[in-house]
Amino acid sequence: MNIFKQFMKSIYSPKDIALFRLQGIGKTIMYVFLLTLISIIPSIIYFSSAFTTGLEMTKTYMNKTPDFSISNGELTADTKVPVIIKENSLTFILDPTGAISDADIANEGDAIGLLKNEFVISAGGQTKTSSYSMMPGLELSKDEVNNLITNIISLKNIIIPLTGAIMYLMAIVSMFIEITIVALIGLALANILGRKLSYSHLWRMATYSETLPTLFFTIMAALKTTVPNGFIINWIVVLIVLLLAINEIPKQNQSN
Repeated sequence: MNIFKQFMKSIYSPKDIALFRLQGIGKTIMYVFLLTLISIIPSIIYFSSAFTTGLEMTKTYMNKTPDFSISNGELTADTKVPVIIKENSLTFILDPTGAISDADIANEGDAIGLLKNEFVISAGGQTKTSSYSMMPGLELSKDEVNNLITNIISLKNIIIPLTGAIMYLMAIVSMFIEITIVALIGLALANILGRKLSYSHLWRMATYSETLPTLFFTIMAALKTTVPNGFIINWIVVLIVLLLAINEIPKQNQSN
């Protein structure tokens, strides 16, 4: 059975998930990479779109902000209050006062912030923060920031794929950790149900048990819909699917 048929079967068939325990570990690892790729597609798409739009709109916003400069790791500007400009679905914030944090930027959804001590961009559910102090000797004026943005826009075809690759690698690591933990819990479930299964069998089954919740949360992400208590729901669904798969293994076939 090819990997895409396995994907379809894993959505609804605990019996097939139980059978997948007998396949090679290499194919299962390939499935982890496929499942992870599917799960981050919405995030990458939204990040790419928001990143490009954000930079272009930031250039426009620069014309609406007071003069400012970044020196000695700190932003100063000709304003005593934060400047917040909202246009369409993007928010631009210039805050030399320290009143606004990176968490506040994240709560704005798609937003760009020049804060007192750091630059923050929030897009596609991802927030990236860069401290000015991490760039020794950084001296920037408003005009120089405009030129910098122009240069970044010219490099977007490099920045976006690189960021997507980093997001993918981080998601893979997270998926492997989750599968490992689920498989360990599966050992206890197998003992309770009287099924003699090795950890390697349960690791394979745990991998395919991730399919249904991963697909669900990917669809929700594509729809930009937040699922309350999503972390808990994910774990509950994975463990229920794994439990059903373990239960599909007859006790008399323990030796297999």
